[in-house]
Amino acid sequence: MKKWLILLVLATLGATGAAAQDAHLKALENGNDASPWEAVGRLDIGGKGFCTGALISPDLVLTAAHCLYDKTSGERINHETVEFLAGWRSGRASAYRQVRRAVVHPDYSYAEDVSSARVRNDIALLELARPIRNTTIEPFETAPRPRKGDRVGVVSYARDRSEAPSLQEVCTVLARQQGVLVTSCSVDFGSSGAPIFVFADGRAQIVSVVSAKAEMNGEDVSLGTALGAPLDFLRAELVAGKGVYQKSAPIAARVGIGEGRGSTGAKFVRPVN
Repeated sequence: MKKWLILLVLATLGATGAAAQDAHLKALENGNDASPWEAVGRLDIGGKGFCTGALISPDLVLTAAHCLYDKTSGERINHETVEFLAGWRSGRASAYRQVRRAVVHPDYSYAEDVSSARVRNDIALLELARPIRNTTIEPFETAPRPRKGDRVGVVSYARDRSEAPSLQEVCTVLARQQGVLVTSCSVDFGSSGAPIFVFADGRAQIVSVVSAKAEMNGEDVSLGTALGAPLDFLRAELVAGKGVYQKSAPIAARVGIGEGRGSTGAKFVRPVN
């Protein structure tokens, strides 16, 4: 039986047998390498940390829901303190925008026992204060989730590469279970919310966002959330005027040992954050 060791704040993934044919990470430090990926940006979270996000329209950024929660108190943060730095590298961004509104999937619970249910609903949509209309920054399209065995890629910032994104152009979909995409893509602290791509007709399309790191059959993997209907719902929430910040009461994060709700037979243990 496949076992996942969930680590919700991401730690370094080493080379494994499942990832033996994967491409290495490539730093996107110069204009030629970085230009196709300017719509991927760093999300600075109130000066306390960062995640990765990607434009899917001139004013909408796709990321992970857990990026909008304070890891100490478990309280939803004021998204107005979040800044999207499109194409951030070497101390400069192609565009800077504050976040005006933010919606998270209604079935996501930061306080929920760690489980596949929490991972598969770990998706958020941010509306920027002003659209980014820059000919060098082209929002990405989204596409249905890939199948097991398909090749995907990921672009992300991380703890040891916070000043420029890195591209892993080839990694593999290992499984699709309980609405969670399991891949061999390499992730680390700060990779939360990073776009996972398929490449069709020479274009990158987002099929998932990075939620967590896990271990499957003794090998390090990354976990991504589904798009499709969840993303459509979040778009509708913004159209309906939702996403205005309201301070919530602090909540105590619960951590379960064993199989949580919506389990796929995985063994879940305490996250490291």
